[in-house]
Amino acid sequence: MTTALAPSMTAADRCDRCGAQAYVRARLHAGGVLLFCAHHGREHLPKLREHADIVDETERLNETPPVAPLEER
Repeated sequence: MTTALAPSMTAADRCDRCGAQAYVRARLHAGGVLLFCAHHGREHLPKLREHADIVDETERLNETPPVAPLEER
């Protein structure tokens, strides 16, 4: 499993199963990419590990978001 220092996925990346924000990317060895939310990532990744390179950014769900300055609220 690989985790980048900076997020490689954005809010525009959506889960292929349900459309929620994707936090897991599976780049298939045979070609193609699958994106999953944390829930579907936990469900499907055990089967995909031998067939794909995995990027798992689900730890971002536990981060505290920065607070915007008063002038930006």
